[in-house]
Amino acid sequence: MQELVNQITSRTGVSEEQAQQAISIVFSFVKDKLPEPIASQVGGYLGLESGGAAGLMGQLGNLDGMFGNNQ
Repeated sequence: MQELVNQITSRTGVSEEQAQQAISIVFSFVKDKLPEPIASQVGGYLGLESGGAAGLMGQLGNLDGMFGNNQ
């Protein structure tokens, strides 16, 4: 995922934290649209499905609420 973060920060000028948040938001959206086996593979590739990602994905839920994306 760091490679993607680096691409986003260098191309847009946003902070690393903002890039990580953007990736998490997009991943959450895509994850809801894909079949579970594929979504897990994408999350594993991005490092979002590992044990340490639970907090990140929890924070994503909080961000969704902040932006009015309550489902």
